[in-house]
Amino acid sequence: MHELAISKRLVERGKILFDSHRQPITFTNDCCANALVNDLDNYPHAFVLACIMDRQIKAEKAWMIPYRVAMKIGGFSIEKLTELSQDDVRELMRKPEPLHWLVETMANNFYLAVHRIKNVYQGDASNIWKGRPSSAELVYRLLGFKGVGPKISSMAANMLVRDYKIHLSDHFSIDISADVHVRRVFSRLGLCNPGASVEQVIYKARALYPEFPGMMDLPCWEIGRDVCNVSSPKCEKCYMSDLCKYAKSNS
Repeated sequence: MHELAISKRLVERGKILFDSHRQPITFTNDCCANALVNDLDNYPHAFVLACIMDRQIKAEKAWMIPYRVAMKIGGFSIEKLTELSQDDVRELMRKPEPLHWLVETMANNFYLAVHRIKNVYQGDASNIWKGRPSSAELVYRLLGFKGVGPKISSMAANMLVRDYKIHLSDHFSIDISADVHVRRVFSRLGLCNPGASVEQVIYKARALYPEFPGMMDLPCWEIGRDVCNVSSPKCEKCYMSDLCKYAKSNS
């Protein structure tokens, strides 16, 4: 019953976020970079490529990469991107300063993603999510990109339905994206044991809210980022404190 009370409150917060009107997402401190990755109508591939870049670096830096590439080549149309050779992409990622510390890997992933969009999705990345596909089909399609695993595919699917208001036929297969913030919050709330694996957190979310496990993703991430810090949690400011195992033990 305690777990159900916790999940109910997290889901309530998730539904507020899910039902809110679409607002541009602030990914970086650069308004032009944000505009590019928010423009699904004209540059849906910018969103996909930014997701692929969001690995082992700060998110703000990863989501700048499409815009920084666009500035170097004078645009970001899929036609212009497909004209780039693999060596071209590598040089763009490397000079004059590296856009990602995993230059070789991420340049390869970027190049392969552009050509997958061209060859599999007719040069239009929005075909990945058009037509109200099932959540399983959407995640499957995202996993087809080199460098995309369960964490990135879950993150991308969650953002598409929650923030970009993309309609799917269901939400069963959109998991929680179990980053360090989410894992810490699940542990402190008592939903998982300390040190629980990513897989354990994912399956616990599925057990608690099987119709849309990812509904709890952003609420947990917000708590972890804003109040449930590693060393100095602000339990008194958290709306989960009365249900939280960690807060009660430290009161």
